[in-house]
Amino acid sequence: MAFGPFLLLATLEGLLQAAVLTLTALGLSLVFGVMRVVNVAHGEFYMLGAVFAWWVASMFGMHPAVGFFVALIVSPIIVGAIAFASERLILKRLNYDPESTIVATIGMLYIIQQTTLLTYGPDARPVPAPFYYRIQLPWFGYSGYNLFVIVAAIVMLVAVWFVLSRTRLGLIMRATQFDRETAQAFGIPIERVYAFVFAAGAMLAAIAAVLIVPIRQAHYLMGLDPLLLSFIVVILGGLGSLRGTVVAALLIGLSDGIISVFFSPTLAKMISTLLVALVLVFKPEGLFGAKAR
Repeated sequence: MAFGPFLLLATLEGLLQAAVLTLTALGLSLVFGVMRVVNVAHGEFYMLGAVFAWWVASMFGMHPAVGFFVALIVSPIIVGAIAFASERLILKRLNYDPESTIVATIGMLYIIQQTTLLTYGPDARPVPAPFYYRIQLPWFGYSGYNLFVIVAAIVMLVAVWFVLSRTRLGLIMRATQFDRETAQAFGIPIERVYAFVFAAGAMLAAIAAVLIVPIRQAHYLMGLDPLLLSFIVVILGGLGSLRGTVVAALLIGLSDGIISVFFSPTLAKMISTLLVALVLVFKPEGLFGAKAR
């Protein structure tokens, strides 16, 4: 294959990675932006999304598309409910203290991971794609489902943007993010907002996992890489900056896909880590983060 088609294939793989990474990192950034909580268990909510997708899809013996699209609805709801309960039972009792919540979410990470190992098992299990269609380009064929994942992620991003910028709910969330005490003085139920945001962040990660699981299979350890890459994206883009999260996810996803195809995935991870180090040294607030006053 010539260089041009090879680069196109690498770019498509990078866009696929960026699409899933954007949804996952957006959930992490949303939680930190509104709650000022670093959710170390975020990758495990991603993993639960894939595991529940397998469980739901395996219950349907009909066409794979039926099980998949039911899982795309049911799995994020279940994960959101677990995240909501975790916020009420754990984070709320800690009064959202930054140091305490980091320790608590580390504990949540191991509890969710080990519970999944005991109930689901150590084996990676596939979820059938809803359709198998190959788009024939002049140089090679490419999976139609991969393009569907990219389009679905774009639709979700537009939906999140609309909710945050054009609805009353988004206004309440932005007010809470800007000044918690003032928002509370105006009668905004801060604790309910926090519970909703924590659940919404986990649901975004679960949606990303359901979309990617027909390509990468469900496994109880699959949340570790998305967690690391999400932290890289959020640090690069700026903690709490949704625009920065999207831009950084595109940058990391495309570079990761292209470097992985031409060189190796290990080199891609090394370059991503180096980028974070450089940003922390020269622009600690991130590419789009606001400077601390």
